[in-house]
Amino acid sequence: MAEEPSDFVRRLAIGERLPLGDLLEDPLFPFEGDVRVKTLDAPVLPEPERHGVDAEACHLCRDGSDHVIWEDAGWRVLSAPEPHGLPMVAVLAPRAHHDLEDLPPELAAGFGTMIQRLARAVGRLEGVGRVHVNRWGDGSHHVHLWFLARPQGMWQMRGAMLAIWDDLLPKVPAEEWAASRRTVAAALAADGGRAIV
Repeated sequence: MAEEPSDFVRRLAIGERLPLGDLLEDPLFPFEGDVRVKTLDAPVLPEPERHGVDAEACHLCRDGSDHVIWEDAGWRVLSAPEPHGLPMVAVLAPRAHHDLEDLPPELAAGFGTMIQRLARAVGRLEGVGRVHVNRWGDGSHHVHLWFLARPQGMWQMRGAMLAIWDDLLPKVPAEEWAASRRTVAAALAADGGRAIV
């Protein structure tokens, strides 16, 4: 891990606000009005250790999670029992404790198939226009992909801001959310593995 900022970071205006530029005019940006960019914080070097570097401390490795909706020998699909703003938010993670860079060849070979299976299962839900697949790996050492269901017809929610819309939208009714979790788990189980919910 680097102890000194990179050339890229040294060029940044640390402690200053960046201009919004044309972002407010972007049809995908979900905010308008008096929006300000936060000042850039100084770099944190070395970077803090991510959660769950040790498998015993990793929340994705723990058995009995009420978030797991489907599993097989190599993979788990998780979805929070509490509703989100989007029709479905699911997470794909290997059962074994790995980051993307150290996935064993047998898991890496099946990763694409699992991405496709879960995207198809979420896409079968009523009113889903597209399923976005994202990886953010700064919070957890255990590799996991997010599957976000964009509501059909909600064209302004397309693109990179969909995760923000999930936080802004009113929560899906609990019964509908639970039914969607069961539908996705059953769709995955139809091709193997077992539904948990």
